[in-house]
Amino acid sequence: MTAVVALSASGMATGRRLAEGLGARLHGRGAAADAALSAADYAPRLRALFAAGEAIVFVGALGALVRMLAPLLADKAAEPPVVAVAEDGSAVIPVLGGHRGANDLARRAAALLGVAPAVTTASDLALGVALDEPPAGWDLAAGAPHKEVASRLLAGEAVRVEGDIPWLDAARIERRADARLVLRASHRAPAPGGEDGDDGLDGADGGRLALTYRPRTLALGVGCERGTDPGEAVALARRTLAEAGLAAESVALVASIDLKADEPAVHAVAAALGRPARFLPAERLERETPRLASPSETVFRAVGAHGVAEAAALAAAGADGSLAVPKRRSRRATCAVALAPAPIDPAGVGVPRGRLFVVGTGPGRADWRTAETERLVGAASDLVGYRLYLDLLGPLAAGKALHPFPLGAERERAAAALDLAAGGRTVALVSSGDPGVYAMASLVCELLDTGGRADWRRVETAVAPGVSALQACAARIGAPLGHDFCAVSLSDLLTPAAEIERRLRAAAEGDFVAALYNPASGRRRAMLDRALEIFRAARPPATPVVHCRAVGRPEERIEVSTLADFDPAPVDMLSLPIVGSARTRVDGGRVYTPRGYAVSRAGGPGA
Repeated sequence: MTAVVALSASGMATGRRLAEGLGARLHGRGAAADAALSAADYAPRLRALFAAGEAIVFVGALGALVRMLAPLLADKAAEPPVVAVAEDGSAVIPVLGGHRGANDLARRAAALLGVAPAVTTASDLALGVALDEPPAGWDLAAGAPHKEVASRLLAGEAVRVEGDIPWLDAARIERRADARLVLRASHRAPAPGGEDGDDGLDGADGGRLALTYRPRTLALGVGCERGTDPGEAVALARRTLAEAGLAAESVALVASIDLKADEPAVHAVAAALGRPARFLPAERLERETPRLASPSETVFRAVGAHGVAEAAALAAAGADGSLAVPKRRSRRATCAVALAPAPIDPAGVGVPRGRLFVVGTGPGRADWRTAETERLVGAASDLVGYRLYLDLLGPLAAGKALHPFPLGAERERAAAALDLAAGGRTVALVSSGDPGVYAMASLVCELLDTGGRADWRRVETAVAPGVSALQACAARIGAPLGHDFCAVSLSDLLTPAAEIERRLRAAAEGDFVAALYNPASGRRRAMLDRALEIFRAARPPATPVVHCRAVGRPEERIEVSTLADFDPAPVDMLSLPIVGSARTRVDGGRVYTPRGYAVSRAGGPGA
């Protein structure tokens, strides 16, 4: 992901131009930003983006950028690309990660602004290519001596190119058949004694030296029984590649049937190789049957395709690919490898395992959203929720596919989110407050448990905690939840009124502080009146009652009353009444419930 950060209002026009051209989010001042920042927010936001590994285009003074990021600079190999751009767009400078994407990002940004990038990397300038930054679909072989090769190229040596490396065609490099420097493309694993059997210095006087690139042309197909030990599958994959003399770095993806989208063993193989997992339906795998080395009627009866490992590998490699390694077996897993004539783009193969994040906006204020919620919403491609909840995300929703639903369509919302995730999307289902408190998380769990949809159950799910309304309201007024408390929903749309009354009586008799969710609507007010009757019968008339409405929003209103004097008329669905216990006290503008710590009159701890 790329973030454009504009330091001042004068740089916002340049920032917007870059954000639109790069498909990035704009962080900056005012309503024009996708993510609004105050003056105090810049350094924390910039450092958070950098720590998260996002590529950064900073519109502002280079000195300010350096001062903000300097405390984080530690590992050159792990730092994301950072580019500085003058506010008027007249200069574009790659600052960090030149060989990890910054030079390319600077060139793209400069092209959008109509200026020349100030690239200072020696090999880029002299050779027209960064030897240690191959394009997408290519990797340097582990331990490749790119610095030594670049140094000798810069000194004027010629090279010999072995294999097809099309992105070198435009490089300013002299080629000669007898050159001692070699640039090679190979998906073969190293032979004993050298990289591909012929790399490394031959002599102390600087003899033959080779630099090997790995095209990601291999597709690794995996099949396994349900519940296969991930270690078994990983060992089989590594053994298959090693015995065939194939480089793991040339694996583009791990492929399998969609029935295995939630299988830990398949994902373990992908994680071990550092490559994405992609899943294909049985009907797509079945089309590969004529190319299979070992089609199986048993497998067909079980999953609807005559093979999984071989078929998935061949489907991923494409029509011009071929089976490089037929199916290999372990006790409970299978593995096969296909070779494509060019690097494979995983985005064009099947679908990834879908992900569903259930998140809460908090009570409404942006600074009451958790960092985890912001991170998960940022990672999502699709946002599902009640329109008001999506609106509360503000700039966080920019660039996402929005799926708004009316109030009351909770089941439809959850089902739509699961459907999208089952199709391979990364989805955030947005609630207000905490998604696990009278919100969408429990409904998602219920649908997964009882919905009868196998594709839903293969979705990866996560719930991010949020700030609930009772927490926000309590913090606003003091500490009314300082001792035992409970929450009761007064909505009888899903819970019978008699059951709600039983819980209210238990709360009243147990002397719990009670937060009353969903207290009243235009058509539903009787339960709030009944709740007050129950508490008034069990507690002193002077028991404090806090009425919070629209907490955390501009129209916020918080009032403190007593059970005797509390007026339910203003209460609506944006309200949260909190009924104190017999211990709850009011001290000026604060309401709190002591836990029982003994405190002396002098203000210190008592005996």
